[in-house]
Amino acid sequence: MATQTLTKWVLDPMHSQVQFKVKHLVISTVTGSFNSFEGEMETENDDFTDAKISFSLDANSVDTNQEQRDGHLKSAEFFDAENFPKISFTSTSFKKTDGDEYELKGNLTIKDTTNPVTLKVEHGGSAADFYGNTKAGFEIVGKINRKDFGLTWDGVTEAGSVVLGADIKLDINVQFTKQA
Repeated sequence: MATQTLTKWVLDPMHSQVQFKVKHLVISTVTGSFNSFEGEMETENDDFTDAKISFSLDANSVDTNQEQRDGHLKSAEFFDAENFPKISFTSTSFKKTDGDEYELKGNLTIKDTTNPVTLKVEHGGSAADFYGNTKAGFEIVGKINRKDFGLTWDGVTEAGSVVLGADIKLDINVQFTKQA
């Protein structure tokens, strides 16, 4: 009986970014990012179908380009980064839908709440870098409701306006390096 060969890929943080967008006062959009994260992928075939993906990011690395807001996001009203320093994702399926497009399903954990999420993935291609390492690039997009993860702070203004939208748009660009 033939054994399947697993190929391990490790996330290259120098060529990756994790961004999110949320409505502010429901009239404009605030963009933020996480600056510290790691991930890996295991594949059994060249087209990445059924890849096993795990990913985590440091809640303390949230960056919205505004120090006071970042401090609020790290507080117990949001990520509670002191008690829950990691936000994590583990895939449950990775299926090709069309050409270079895939559907990624998995479990996302924020604070102490885990929920299934579905994300769209576009494989940008694979190439060798200057050092002969094989790289694979992916763009991952999706939307989650922050309230599903216990992030329920709304901060209603005196005039009754909701300060923060519930939907969080995710825009993640990652590059993985094939391990020898």
